[in-house]
Amino acid sequence: MSYKIGLVGKPSVGKSSFFNAATMNDVPEGAYPFTTIDPSIGEAYVRVDCAAPEFDETCTPNVGFCSHGTRYVPAKLVDVAGLIPGAHEGKGLGNQFLTDLNEADVLVHVVDFSGETDIEGEPTEGHDPREDIDFLEDELDMWYLEILEKGIERYQGGYDGDEKYIEEDLAEQMSAFKIDKDRMKQVILAEGLELDPEAWDDDDRESLAREIRKRTKPMVIAANKMDKPVAQENYEEITADPDYDHLTFVPASAHAEKALKNAAEAGVVEYDAGDASFDIVNDVSVEQEAGLEQIREFVEEYEGTGVQAALEAALFDALGCIAIFPGSANGSKDEKGVFRDCFILPADSTTEDFAYHLHSDIGDGLLHGIDCRSGRQIGAGHELGHRDVVEILTTN
Repeated sequence: MSYKIGLVGKPSVGKSSFFNAATMNDVPEGAYPFTTIDPSIGEAYVRVDCAAPEFDETCTPNVGFCSHGTRYVPAKLVDVAGLIPGAHEGKGLGNQFLTDLNEADVLVHVVDFSGETDIEGEPTEGHDPREDIDFLEDELDMWYLEILEKGIERYQGGYDGDEKYIEEDLAEQMSAFKIDKDRMKQVILAEGLELDPEAWDDDDRESLAREIRKRTKPMVIAANKMDKPVAQENYEEITADPDYDHLTFVPASAHAEKALKNAAEAGVVEYDAGDASFDIVNDVSVEQEAGLEQIREFVEEYEGTGVQAALEAALFDALGCIAIFPGSANGSKDEKGVFRDCFILPADSTTEDFAYHLHSDIGDGLLHGIDCRSGRQIGAGHELGHRDVVEILTTN
């Protein structure tokens, strides 16, 4: 499967610039609301340290590419349009926004940390980025709460005499969020609630909706425009605020990433996406050099532009995914190439999960796996780790 990372944010915060920087697509950019109307979908990449050098090999990727020992593995990036206050009530592009948003496995919320756009996306000064963070979480929580309430009504309206379980009705009502009855029961109990909605007050329902949202739509904050001093001040203050301990923050400058990629394409600099530095390798004007040196100062201070880091924090940290290389017991080769594939799998994936990911027939005939680094046999239920190299032995 290819995971979808949803890019969200109020108008005019640099969301389209971030999307373009990550994918090198050409979607419209502009400092006015609703530059993006329909969702743009592009191919971005997440970095994984390539396993090939450990086997004294040079990989031949089937998809993505490898540069200086770093594998760039494709991931879908969706630029979701329509976030404004009241989106959950259908205001603006609200209904379409929620539909598109639900296609994403994990969210990157692009926030203007310079405070130069207000809650509606209009130019201003001194706006507190916390308002933007809160308002997206509130919109999502209210959306989840509305659906949760429908699930409670469904449970309470059941036929008398039937054995009813609240977690089943809620899971069915909220199935679009990829939550099953067992996970739903776990969340209810984790909130300290009884398995009886009659015992829940309004605060309990809101708290439950919020917790379901956190678990099914994990989120990373891309603190954009961090190349500005005021943004850096806001960042220090907000990341020290305990109210936001549940979120991952990544300092970012979409402008810097796009500028470096353009310069690399033009042969002016040597730069790979996500690098913490770059080299000027061609003649540039005085003005260009000054601009690049300003970008260098930011990139070296924050160990990159943050665009790559935000995508990787979303997929590997917030969502907990792992990367797995198919291998062979004698290393890595097959007749079609060397380390051709690198797959992104869900957290807690097993040897059996990996076999079925490759093909249902392979999973049906699974005998066992082999850890190609150690040569050790691993069973169907063995839990895989990030960057494992695994050979699957199957009767099919």
